[in-house]
Amino acid sequence: MSWSKWIYFAGGALFGTAGIRALGSRDAKKAYTQVTAAALRAQDCVMNVATRVREGAEDVYEDAKRINAERADAEDAAVIEDQA
Repeated sequence: MSWSKWIYFAGGALFGTAGIRALGSRDAKKAYTQVTAAALRAQDCVMNVATRVREGAEDVYEDAKRINAERADAEDAAVIEDQA
């Protein structure tokens, strides 16, 4: 192997070690904590919106069932009148 390959290998190992230390520092951990807290707040917001949408859909579903029941009753009454 040539010297340049050994130099690249040593540089990569040094860079990797420095990267691991930087990712494990206190400042990095504070940043991870802030990002995680923001993600949890976003999750709460999304879940609140999803709950409101679900409740609205349930209202629409119940109204649709009521309308169909009224329509079926009206059709049944029309059939009875025709037979009479």
